[in-house]
Amino acid sequence: MSSITIPPLSEDLVRVLIDADTIERKVYELSRKISEDYRDKKDLVIVGVLKGAFIFTSDLCRQLLTPHTVDFIALSSYGSSTDSTGNVRLIMDVREDLADKHVLIVEDILDSGFTLEYLKRNFSARKPASLKTAALLSKPDRLSADVQLDYLGFEIPDVWVVGYGLDYAERHRTLPYIAEMHPV
Repeated sequence: MSSITIPPLSEDLVRVLIDADTIERKVYELSRKISEDYRDKKDLVIVGVLKGAFIFTSDLCRQLLTPHTVDFIALSSYGSSTDSTGNVRLIMDVREDLADKHVLIVEDILDSGFTLEYLKRNFSARKPASLKTAALLSKPDRLSADVQLDYLGFEIPDVWVVGYGLDYAERHRTLPYIAEMHPV
């Protein structure tokens, strides 16, 4: 697959949970499934949730075989802690009108589910032709909101993870793998 140089684990990381090659294969697999599902659809808009999903969104979109546009939205539900408050705050909205378009929300991780629940409610009110969701990771043991994913990369245990877009205090976001971090 790729020839990514893997940086050594830093002191605050416990272990690599998902290596770069495994992520690359899963993104390819998801892109093929999404391409097939949207094969006959026009006006597909991929909405990446910043900042965490920017790498996943980019890699996924470059593999898609169906025409699409890309937009981004930024929200916050963590405040200054590592636990979601459940209060989702819109920081930056999409620029594109989503009415009558097929919308695919791309998240980095489904943790509590509050962010995705908010997005589905918000985007549904904009009258898209269809609305689906994708996430690279899911922590089923942490899910508090009643949300379902249409496309999922990996289920992981309830540990703090960084890399491939996910961060802790803006650190480790660009690691090419998903790593478990020491409890914060």
